Amino acid sequence: MEEQNTPNILKNKYYLYMTEFFAGMSVMAVELGASRLLAPYFSSSQIVWTIIIGTIMIAMALGNIWGGKSADKNPNPDKLYRRLILSAIWIAAIPVVGKYIILGISGLLVLTVSSNFLVLAAFITCMVVFVYPLFLLGTVTPSLVKYTVDSLDDSGKTVGTLGAFNTIGSILGTFLPTFVTIPAVGTSITFLIFSGILLLLGIVYFVSKRSGKAVCAVSVILFLLCGIFGNSGSFAFWERGLTYEGESIYNYLQVKETDNSVILSTNVLFGVQSIMMKDDSLTGMYYDYAMAAPLMAGIGDKTDADILVLGMGTGTYAKQCMNYFDRVKVEGVEIDGKITELAGKYFELPDTVDVVTYDGRAYLQAIDRKYDVIMVDAYQDITIPFQMSSTEFFTLVRDHLKDGGVMVVNMNMKSDGAGSINEYLSDTIAGVFDSVYTVDVKGSTNRELFASANPEMLSVMESETEKLADAGLREMMRTVGNSLVAYEGGGCVLTDDKAPVEVLGMRVIDELIQDEIGYYKEIFKREGIDGLL
Repeated sequence: MEEQNTPNILKNKYYLYMTEFFAGMSVMAVELGASRLLAPYFSSSQIVWTIIIGTIMIAMALGNIWGGKSADKNPNPDKLYRRLILSAIWIAAIPVVGKYIILGISGLLVLTVSSNFLVLAAFITCMVVFVYPLFLLGTVTPSLVKYTVDSLDDSGKTVGTLGAFNTIGSILGTFLPTFVTIPAVGTSITFLIFSGILLLLGIVYFVSKRSGKAVCAVSVILFLLCGIFGNSGSFAFWERGLTYEGESIYNYLQVKETDNSVILSTNVLFGVQSIMMKDDSLTGMYYDYAMAAPLMAGIGDKTDADILVLGMGTGTYAKQCMNYFDRVKVEGVEIDGKITELAGKYFELPDTVDVVTYDGRAYLQAIDRKYDVIMVDAYQDITIPFQMSSTEFFTLVRDHLKDGGVMVVNMNMKSDGAGSINEYLSDTIAGVFDSVYTVDVKGSTNRELFASANPEMLSVMESETEKLADAGLREMMRTVGNSLVAYEGGGCVLTDDKAPVEVLGMRVIDELIQDEIGYYKEIFKREGIDGLL
């Protein structure tokens, strides 16, 4: 690069270092934003994270190669800063069009593929939405090396400094979205913040050079339009009248109110995470089936009883236990503190229920108390925490049960057959507990599993059921009791070292999608899109 062609702003190299710093920051911010954009539709499982990281690395690698060749061929900084501006506008547009692209790709694939839907949908979405702007950001480092290295004598120091600025920026780009911008202002504004930084870098360069006025003007107008139309868009844009929609460090959160209930969902496409019946009646969901656990533990004969809920949510199960059983103390563990806030605001969770913001397994390891019932309800779509599915975890639960205590596990993906996720979970639990029973929840994909060291747990339940004062609950418990099936363990065991829960869960998702969409796929095959319309 000839001295006379070098813009004044680049002559001391500090602006180039700042460019590297903010480019590195933006790459990580976009990566984390990508996970939050995809999570409400595809979950936040390890599979989705793998796809995000993999596609971004592909984009960066291609950008590095092309950027280096381009810098050697024509070492003009104008081209680099135009690419930064283009990348900035693309990133700013993601909150505006990203959700429509996700649903469009999902709708097409759900009609045309029979397996690996989650992998394909997430991968194609990442390729369409994120690869191009990150490819452009991948050109930054090789271009800056070309502009900053003056001679071979200091090339190592210069490249090392660039790498340090990129790394420090990446570190900040990792922490800021997770702990500051996403919880404070949401995913959409987070994309706009970091795209705005990139845009500002490009504009400052061209302003200092007194050129590129048209590029700067058009880019500012496009950025403002993206800010207007993308900063408050709903993930569930087809919904009307949501009571609450927002984000926490861990989840997308949606509260919806109906005539007789209030519902919390953490996924825009499927699933009820928690529900409150306005008349305090039974929910008609898996929570009702799980009410058998206190009866199996002989709760009616105790002057006080302790129940622990791992995966408290907004307290549906806790409230039901307190409504139907006397002298019950309920504690909850919920990793997402924002859900606990919503529980008090919209779901009337009593102040007497102690809720700890913590990981369920870590909480058990930190305490020495024992309980009559431990409810494990921490599984959400395919995001089953592997550390709460292993032999070591269930052994920990067993050690925190009183004599005759019962563990109830909500397995939210009904699946059967050799090698299914439920077989793995059930076999693992059967290897820890002497008595294991399961029951399928009518009209849903849930299955409840009850486990205890007490071989008489069913007879205890039968006796306790007849003592119930509430006729509705009594009839419900009779239905559950008649549907319970003893489970004999097998060899499909999950451990801390090997628990491929995401892969197992993905298979179930494919099965569920094919079952639900089969009718429409047949119409599409016979009549095409016109038949669907």
